[in-house]
Amino acid sequence: MRWIHAAGRGLLVLAVVLTGYVASGAPAGGAHGTGRGPLTLATAGDLTGYLGPLLDGWNRTHPGEKVTLVELPDSADETHAQMTTDLRDGDRGRFDVLNIDVAWTSEFAAAGWISPLPRTRFPLDSFLPPVVDTATYDGQLYAVPYVTNAGLLLYRKDVLAKEGVPPPRTWAELERLAKTLAPKYGLDGYAGQFLPYEGLTVNAAEAVYSAGGTILGDEGERVTVNSGAAREGIGFLARGVREGWIPKKALSYKEEESKQAFQDGHLLFLRNWPYAYVSASGKGSAVAGKVGAVPLPGPDGPGASVLGGSNLAVNSHARHPDSAARLLAYLTGERAQRQVLTKGALPPVRASLYEDPELIRRFPYLPTLRESVLAAAPRPKSPHYDQVSLVVQAVVRDAMTGHETPAAAVRRLARELAAVSNR
Repeated sequence: MRWIHAAGRGLLVLAVVLTGYVASGAPAGGAHGTGRGPLTLATAGDLTGYLGPLLDGWNRTHPGEKVTLVELPDSADETHAQMTTDLRDGDRGRFDVLNIDVAWTSEFAAAGWISPLPRTRFPLDSFLPPVVDTATYDGQLYAVPYVTNAGLLLYRKDVLAKEGVPPPRTWAELERLAKTLAPKYGLDGYAGQFLPYEGLTVNAAEAVYSAGGTILGDEGERVTVNSGAAREGIGFLARGVREGWIPKKALSYKEEESKQAFQDGHLLFLRNWPYAYVSASGKGSAVAGKVGAVPLPGPDGPGASVLGGSNLAVNSHARHPDSAARLLAYLTGERAQRQVLTKGALPPVRASLYEDPELIRRFPYLPTLRESVLAAAPRPKSPHYDQVSLVVQAVVRDAMTGHETPAAAVRRLARELAAVSNR
């Protein structure tokens, strides 16, 4: 899943220390190096091209602290591999500031790769409350939220309007419309991101959370997935493929493939990040002007999204932590956060921007997105998150392809997650 969406997509690794920190000139919690100087910022691929111009503004006004942007692959799995390889090199690493996926904070913190940060030095009260939890590990702040994200249900509002039906609020309503209405208009029913990669972990977690379940507790030390709620959530996804209202081709979809299928007019419903709404509503889209968005449905009403996005973290071996702090203050300031939305089509973390009338006119999904973020939950926290995600992907894939029943898949998931947690 890509940082720019997610989900995904928000993965910019960076150090954030606020105005109080900048004024004091103190290095960020335990980071090596002192003073000011040039920085290297690592991020997953910037698919909208907004970040370079944003950093150009910094470089023009801070000639002695210029930032070199390093774009890693836009696949979250590949970006994670390259970042962790570099971080293991310690003082020899290339990256001072990291734009990391929100799900990696616990892993990076537990490994000692990023520095703890004092809460009092950041404007945490100005952020949407749930995003702050993604930046903590073991009760300590280890990063600062930069971009958030929450899944939305996109739908063909022209089709639903012709039939005189509202968008679905429950799984039963979604299933019924996907099975009956979609074929009537020559459409596939419903899709998400179901290829075995980080996107499938997100979709599976959302299904489990929406049914009232959880996957891990106590920072990954306790496995909680063996529940009726988890069986119901995974069963919802498996049933969709078995009954055909989730097309089998969706088992190969990541964010871009699923977005393109919807944008080309082949889907009635799509779970994706807000960037897909912007793209599908834009010039050249076959469904421009025909797209609506609502919170994800659940068994008995609105469901729960998984929080996506990225946090800014400071490498424990950053060369110039003072400059890193100043850069993070710049990137989390209201002006830069506004550009994150208007130029990058990425959801900002500052709460005030979701109530700005001008922005709501340009991005009408903002009130819905705010509602989804406030009801969202982080992916399972674990210092072994990469292994947790791989287990979830493999098991849920087998359930969706019919190789295991949902009940058997949940039992296996509990066993394999317990093995990961006990390592």
